[in-house]
Amino acid sequence: MPFCLHNYRFFVKLNSNRPLLCPISHARFTSLTVQSRATISSEPAMASNSVRVAAAQMTSINDLAANFATCSRLVKEAVAEGAKLVCFPESFSFIAEKDGESVNIAEPLDGPIMQQYCSLARESGIWLSLGGFQERGSDDAHLRNTHVIIDDCGSIRSSYSKIHLFDVDVPGGRVYKESSFTEPGKDIVSVDSPVGRLGLSVCYDLRFPELYQQLRFQHKAQILLVPSAFTKITGQAHWEILLRARAIETQCYVIAAAQAGKHNDKRESYGDTLIIDPWGTVVGRLPDRISTGIAVADIDFSLIDSVRSKIPIAKVTLSCSILGYETD
Repeated sequence: MPFCLHNYRFFVKLNSNRPLLCPISHARFTSLTVQSRATISSEPAMASNSVRVAAAQMTSINDLAANFATCSRLVKEAVAEGAKLVCFPESFSFIAEKDGESVNIAEPLDGPIMQQYCSLARESGIWLSLGGFQERGSDDAHLRNTHVIIDDCGSIRSSYSKIHLFDVDVPGGRVYKESSFTEPGKDIVSVDSPVGRLGLSVCYDLRFPELYQQLRFQHKAQILLVPSAFTKITGQAHWEILLRARAIETQCYVIAAAQAGKHNDKRESYGDTLIIDPWGTVVGRLPDRISTGIAVADIDFSLIDSVRSKIPIAKVTLSCSILGYETD
């Protein structure tokens, strides 16, 4: 299926508010918050072999309309920055306050909730990564935690149901049992987009590197999407380390949109939305770990090629069968 390009154009913008802090010369990133916008760049306009992406950070609650309003505002900010894809965190549309709420509001992908986001993508002319939607399961007691990709025509291009469910006793925190109301997915999913080939995952998947190895070496992913709602405790200990490791070991960009702050009296998310390049460098980050806003960065395809050619891990065949993938 061809890409819908009715609103597709290259975006050129100069910013020189502050000196570039990132040592990698290709990096340019912008962060937006509710109160203010902070730009860190002295780079010229993005090169023709790069394309801009945005990663959202928000604090979802158990109010579908309020969350949609926040997402709509962040989409407008991403479009204004010239992004071709904006990524939202896990549970972007709803976070339950009481047991059973998520299952009760779960809908099929052709239901009115997701169709509202399809209309938002079409009207805004931008691709959306919607990570962790409450898709109706096979029975009334279960849902699927589904990552949905929508193109700029408002069509669902692909979806991935979270494979690794969060059944964890968080040290010093609460006990989580996602499997009690969620059906695990079975399929590994990637999809082509105007910003490169996307490898889909959701939150707790991040702790299972074999998934990302398969996305890189079997599915040819260039960008790994990790929409998340990490707990505050596990996020403080592991969030950035795990994301940078996935980027380095796969030589992919990683876009990790995050839930942030207190959703209700029982639940709090770590935040810290990140965009990381294939060298493991953070190239996009909000200045405030728990604010609502977007981080923006340019996907540099020449950097992907350079890193992969200089450290050609795809050609190494040693012990590949143990990891469950085949190299080129």
